[in-house]
Amino acid sequence: MISISLCIIVKDEETVLGRCLASVRDAVDEIIIIDTGCTDNSIAIAKAFGAEIHKFTWIDDFAKARNYAFSHATKDYILWLDADDYITRDTLANLIKLKETLANDVDSVTMHYILSQDSNGNTTNSLRRNRLVKRSNNFKWIGVIHEYLDVSGNIINSGLSVIHGKLKSSIGRNLKIYESLIAKGEILSTRDMFYYANELFDNNRIDESIVQYKAFLDTNLGWVEDNKNACSNLVDCFNYKNDTENVFKYIFKSFEYDVPRADFCCQLGFKFLSLEKFNQSIFWYELATTLKPDENNLGFTNHASSTWLPHLQLCVCYSRIGKLNIANDHNEEAGKYIPDSPKIIHNRNYLKDKI
Repeated sequence: MISISLCIIVKDEETVLGRCLASVRDAVDEIIIIDTGCTDNSIAIAKAFGAEIHKFTWIDDFAKARNYAFSHATKDYILWLDADDYITRDTLANLIKLKETLANDVDSVTMHYILSQDSNGNTTNSLRRNRLVKRSNNFKWIGVIHEYLDVSGNIINSGLSVIHGKLKSSIGRNLKIYESLIAKGEILSTRDMFYYANELFDNNRIDESIVQYKAFLDTNLGWVEDNKNACSNLVDCFNYKNDTENVFKYIFKSFEYDVPRADFCCQLGFKFLSLEKFNQSIFWYELATTLKPDENNLGFTNHASSTWLPHLQLCVCYSRIGKLNIANDHNEEAGKYIPDSPKIIHNRNYLKDKI
């Protein structure tokens, strides 16, 4: 059986840290907490779980903080979490099984990272992260913000999931870090160009984000998943600006990087629907229903785009062209995923009186 060190960097996380540690403590052999400047009860909570505490002077660099945490780990493998992450009891049981059976030649284990869920507990947005890594490989974190763990070797994809239960926004903080770097004359990496554009977008600085996304894509050096997501966000930007020409341009540009993704098909369906071109809209929404996410992909996945969303929109499209029975079928299909949705109930009642 392998042993596991849990590493977490913390600053004023008293409302969530206990949940995180309670969810995972039975699977780990060591808890390393890096105090980056706590002023609340976070450290007392960590100590109650037997954590080893180390102080780190915060310098607006997440990679350095995480690498510092990893430097204190002593067990065979390192599991990293954020304080507002947690795992379910089922995942805990499966993590313990993984701990008992993991071969020593495995360098990294990826897990699903559930970013959001709907009211029925369905995953709406997720990605994969290298979550459990072999300590002796001395893998390093890279990036002052939106950092990533640079791993190599024998990487296996697990079915385990970590849930991100974020309770507070850090959007303004992230943007300030990037703007501080730029003010100091630092040149952003290609990856940071993408994430800087995201921060501008999230702060509703739409025109600036468009400039940055375009500059990022023009480098032709981005990770394919970042390229596709830049296109997706540019589509949102141009929808906001009612610029139909550029909406189509960047949806189709995404096809240069990969086969059409379900969310891009839904974006095309939405645009054609808004133009009252119902047959074109139906084509793209129908295609979206056939495109399932790649479970092994490390990129961002919008699960709604391949489950309930296209069916709900197909209900609208078919009702608009008078094919009410087909519209009803798609509404019921969407209802399998979101049965309590007011939209599903409204459509059902409306169509019941028409069919």
